[in-house]
Amino acid sequence: MDQQPEALQTEQQALLGALAHLLQPFAELCLAKGVTIQAVEELVRRAFVQAARQVCQGARPDRLTSRISTMTGLTRREVGRLETEAAPELPATRSLSSELLTHWLSEPGYTDPQGRPLELARQGEAPSFEALAATVTRDVHPRTLLDEMVRLGLVGLAADKDRIRLLDEAFVPRNDWPQLVGFLGANVGDHLRAAVSNVLGSGSEHFEQALLADELSVQSLQQARQLISEQWRELMTRLGPRLQALMDEDQAMGRTQDQQVRIGLYSWSQPMAPLPASTPPQTESPKP
Repeated sequence: MDQQPEALQTEQQALLGALAHLLQPFAELCLAKGVTIQAVEELVRRAFVQAARQVCQGARPDRLTSRISTMTGLTRREVGRLETEAAPELPATRSLSSELLTHWLSEPGYTDPQGRPLELARQGEAPSFEALAATVTRDVHPRTLLDEMVRLGLVGLAADKDRIRLLDEAFVPRNDWPQLVGFLGANVGDHLRAAVSNVLGSGSEHFEQALLADELSVQSLQQARQLISEQWRELMTRLGPRLQALMDEDQAMGRTQDQQVRIGLYSWSQPMAPLPASTPPQTESPKP
């Protein structure tokens, strides 16, 4: 008997279980901002149609809608509607503020030996905020960039306003919700794409690993968070300049610079699930 349909059903059930785990935090986020399930369903339908179209590349145009309909379970009319309506755009995440912050966290001379960002003079020769801003752009005045980073809650000024320090070691623009949620979509989206590509491919298409440590106390967890922050500073300090050197080399060699890479580090902590109650050992009754 052919076991292939049964094996496929097992894989589908495992995938649905994984999707339930992925969707739970997104549901919490949507409910917190008043986004209804109907709006999310529209995005899911559109995503299925786009994915099916990619799978069907090279198919006959007159049969494409029918194939997409069959693959997704949507009607042909629904497929046509979704393909003619414009999709919502992801909020922009790349900005001069984020680029300046990246340089501040990674360029030699702007961090201490432990990789922590230095407090900078507002003006003057490097290392200063003015000199750092000039490495990012010469089209925007450093004072304008400074005002924007103050607005976003990223930097603070000393009492005399001549020295500047980072308030956060991660770019978290709390005063700019669209950009903040744009980072969520870009970072989590690329992480998920890497994992999906590995699952559907050979498993080595993208680097995607995680480390789990359990049986920690609350006190140990605080120390672990400090270790994670130190590792991120180390990654930024070492990797940032080397990636910039690669970009400079590509430009000098006249290579086509049409590739990008996103590198991230995340942590999530929560109480452990309760262990199942142990079953007392059973003893055999004495035989008569």
